[in-house]
Amino acid sequence: MRTLAIVGSGPAGFYTAEAALKALGDDVQIDIIDQLPTPYGLIRAGVAPDHQSIKAVSRRYDAVATDARVRFLGNVSIGEDVSVAELTGLYDDVVLAVGAPEDRPLGVPGSDLAGVMGSAAFVGWYNGHPAFKDLAPPLNAEGVVVVGNGNVAIDCARILAKTVAELQDSDIVNHALDPLSRSAVKRVHILGRRGPHQASFTLKEVGELGELARATPLVREADFPPAEADAGLETGQRRVVEVLRRFAAAGPDAGKAVTISLDFFHRPLRVLGTTQVEGLEVMKTRLDEHGQAIDTGQTAVIPCGLVVAAIGYRTAGIPGVPFDDRAGRFVNSDGAISPGLWCVGWARRGPSGTIGTNRQDGFSLVDRIAASPAAGGKAGRDGLDALLAARGVAIANFADWQRINSLEVARARPGAPREKIVALDELRRVFTG
Repeated sequence: MRTLAIVGSGPAGFYTAEAALKALGDDVQIDIIDQLPTPYGLIRAGVAPDHQSIKAVSRRYDAVATDARVRFLGNVSIGEDVSVAELTGLYDDVVLAVGAPEDRPLGVPGSDLAGVMGSAAFVGWYNGHPAFKDLAPPLNAEGVVVVGNGNVAIDCARILAKTVAELQDSDIVNHALDPLSRSAVKRVHILGRRGPHQASFTLKEVGELGELARATPLVREADFPPAEADAGLETGQRRVVEVLRRFAAAGPDAGKAVTISLDFFHRPLRVLGTTQVEGLEVMKTRLDEHGQAIDTGQTAVIPCGLVVAAIGYRTAGIPGVPFDDRAGRFVNSDGAISPGLWCVGWARRGPSGTIGTNRQDGFSLVDRIAASPAAGGKAGRDGLDALLAARGVAIANFADWQRINSLEVARARPGAPREKIVALDELRRVFTG
């Protein structure tokens, strides 16, 4: 019997467990460990609340979690309740599937002012992650700047621009929906240092900007290269640029009170204000002959009361595990960290790809694990249970999560799929009594 511990219950963790079940058959015992009492990682707390079809992938993970060879152990913190060294002593293989939950810092003067936050924090706030339930982003100014040119930047802008009616059937938490309903925000700027040809948006995300009830997307015609240059783009990017060109041609809609400006060829230079954000000074850029953004020397100021940095994520370091601080992920060779210790997903390669990319990553890693010798004779889950019991750690199992799920569904506002329980003490009362 091969014993496998997977740390992290997001897509990478569940796809790795699914792959192990298929590759190792009845000869594997899998424990999926998470610091939260709730599973699914970024599916629950990262995917936009108005993208319920994407969140539906959790039903696939349910089939893995309820397999007799698998256990879910929530409310267990690695590095606090149990160390990685202890896990590798108990299991034949330990896979770190902890994602990349930390924001990359904006890194410009004034970034420490109130009203500057990373997208992981902002998204966690409106998605009901317990760590960010008290964030309280300032929404009392008309201007907001979102720095970044990827899907997360669009998600943040879209949530800020939507009406309450548009969000009513999502699983956005009420502690975010209420202040958003009173928001003074009228102008949202999405900043990118390069142009439309280099933007990292997907077609679905950028297309949704043109479907908002009270907001209109703005793109400057001058930011595009000649139309014939579009022919050299890959199909997906070319379609994105086609949508952006349509936005530019349409211009502002006088009947909509909110604008979302896609400000290409701008980079943040300095956050302005004394104690609270009052504006963002930006540098205008252009592309050099190598396609890299360089400064033009022209600056401008965007008045705003909130700056959200959606410029990437980092894996959180774990004591005893080699970490590449510059890359923001674990030091590894195709997922191998040391004998019996592995990593997968964003913890292996950095925050790139889609949710589906993690499936390929998990199956590839399990092929490597299956081909490696297992030490055997390790205590596995019995050993972990004894260790956690001795330390007084209350474990949330999958049945506990199902009870939490039922409570959240029961307390949902009309039309919404759930109202998440966001306080850890309230979540813990479900399985500790």
